[in-house]
Amino acid sequence: MSVAVQGLPSSARDAAALAARLGVPFHEIAVHAFPDGETRVTVGPAPATTIVYASMNHPNDKLIALMFAAEALRRGGARRLVLVAPYLCYMRQDTAFTAGEAISQQVVGRMLARCFDRVVTVDAHLHRTPDIASVFPGIQSDNLSAMPAIADALQNSGLGPDTVVVGPDAESLPWVSDLAGRLHLRHTVATKIRRGDRSVAIEFPDRACITGHPALIVDDIVSSGGTIIACARALTAAGATAIDAVVTHALFPESAHPEMRSARVRSIRSTHSVSHFTNAIALDELFFDALKGELTEP
Repeated sequence: MSVAVQGLPSSARDAAALAARLGVPFHEIAVHAFPDGETRVTVGPAPATTIVYASMNHPNDKLIALMFAAEALRRGGARRLVLVAPYLCYMRQDTAFTAGEAISQQVVGRMLARCFDRVVTVDAHLHRTPDIASVFPGIQSDNLSAMPAIADALQNSGLGPDTVVVGPDAESLPWVSDLAGRLHLRHTVATKIRRGDRSVAIEFPDRACITGHPALIVDDIVSSGGTIIACARALTAAGATAIDAVVTHALFPESAHPEMRSARVRSIRSTHSVSHFTNAIALDELFFDALKGELTEP
């Protein structure tokens, strides 16, 4: 079997765990920054199929490192390169909202498609883009749902049967309804008005289903924590008895946590898609199911 996992330093812990689950070797990619800001990348031995693991938060330096790693791996003998990017950057900007704006989703998607034969990600933040295949032309791509892993983790977490699964906006409905169905709980979503990157207003049209019940907020990505805080305050106003939160991609700073606690969020758990102090839900099994076919590739 000629397969291995290699990972950028920031993702080494989870990359090594995935390699162990797949039963293949792991090598940490070395990334060196020169004083002038240039980067040197050194990869390990390149088997025929090499899985590169890199979560793409704080993405700009990582994109350069991935391009360099792909070049070195191809030259080292890799015939198939699979990128596992649990969090995929630059998916928000899928159109030019004002004149002169770059459409970063297209730029990054095409760049990665030139470097890799397959991209595997989780709950990509797509809006007007119909599916992940249109982001990566000409290669295989998979946008996995974290909800099975989240549901498994929550099954024995003490959630009461009267808990209401809550989404902060209409875009969250697919995740909310999926998770609620897996946990056999009721669900509802709020209406959200965004006033800026860090300011939102949230209301629950159906307050009756919340009053007197614990609530579980579910979202795909939390960048600053503002939406979770606003949602928690709206839930408190609607009469929720307790508030917990679960998120796929936790990007918010730890400094936002005290304000979340003051908004009565008693716990927030995230997947390991991004290394974060709230990590509680591993994605190894999700990736194993998606990647086990790579182990039998010629």
